[in-house]
Amino acid sequence: MNILFICRHNRFRSRFAELYFNKINKNKLLKTKSAGIFPGGWPLDKLEIKTAKTLGIKLRGKPKAITTKLLRWQNLIVLITDDIKDPENLFNYGGHKNKIIQWKITDNYSGTEQTVETILKQIIKKVNIFIEKEQWKQ
Repeated sequence: MNILFICRHNRFRSRFAELYFNKINKNKLLKTKSAGIFPGGWPLDKLEIKTAKTLGIKLRGKPKAITTKLLRWQNLIVLITDDIKDPENLFNYGGHKNKIIQWKITDNYSGTEQTVETILKQIIKKVNIFIEKEQWKQ
C-alpha cells in the first residue's frame, strides 16, 4: 500500500505526517511519500522545524509538488487541509478514481508556537488513529 500525504505546499503538515507515520509505523508493507498541491511555496518555517524537532521529527529539505508519477504511485491520498471543498474532483483524473481521506487541519497562519504545537498534535492524533484502526483498509 502506497500512501501519499498531501497539503498545500508540502512544507509542514503533509511532510510532518509522512515523517511521523514512518517513525511509528511497524507495517513495512505501507510506504509513504508527501507532496504539496501547489509547486514552489514558502521555504520551511524555523518555528515549525524547531517545534517538530521537540517531538522527535526533523523537518528538512525542499517542498515537493504533486506529480503524475506520484499520483500513479499512490493507492491512497491523505489530504491534510481544511480548505479543499471537493477533493474527489481535484485528484480523480482520466477515469482513475483515487481513494481519498481528508483530515481537516488548518495551516499555520498565525506563526505562533502554540498554533504550531496544536497543529502537530492534531496530526499525531490522526496518524495514531489511522494506524491503530488500519484506516487504509476501509
